[in-house]
Amino acid sequence: MLKGLGNLGDMAKMMKTAQEMQTKMAEMQEELAATTVTGESGAGLVRATATAKGELTALEIDPSIFNPDEKEVVEDLILAAIKDAQQKAQAKSQEEMSRLTEGLGLPADMKLPF
Repeated sequence: MLKGLGNLGDMAKMMKTAQEMQTKMAEMQEELAATTVTGESGAGLVRATATAKGELTALEIDPSIFNPDEKEVVEDLILAAIKDAQQKAQAKSQEEMSRLTEGLGLPADMKLPF
């Protein structure tokens, strides 16, 4: 492409690759914001839905668990469902990031964004 410019040709190639990676990162961030995961606890009595970026978007609680004597149990179930959703969101995000770095020929364990 830029053979007469020596190492500048390599620099142009690196810049193009960086630009492609930036574009793909932006697309992936949009996908993660639109992708949802659901965590649950208590065999589905409490369900928390979050985006793959980890933003909690919904919380469903089965009315059968509303017993005033079991307030602490309900609170624990809610926290467990939220944590489950957040862990699934993080796993999905890492999965997508690995797919992106693989597609660009980068090491699979490379942490992005820098």
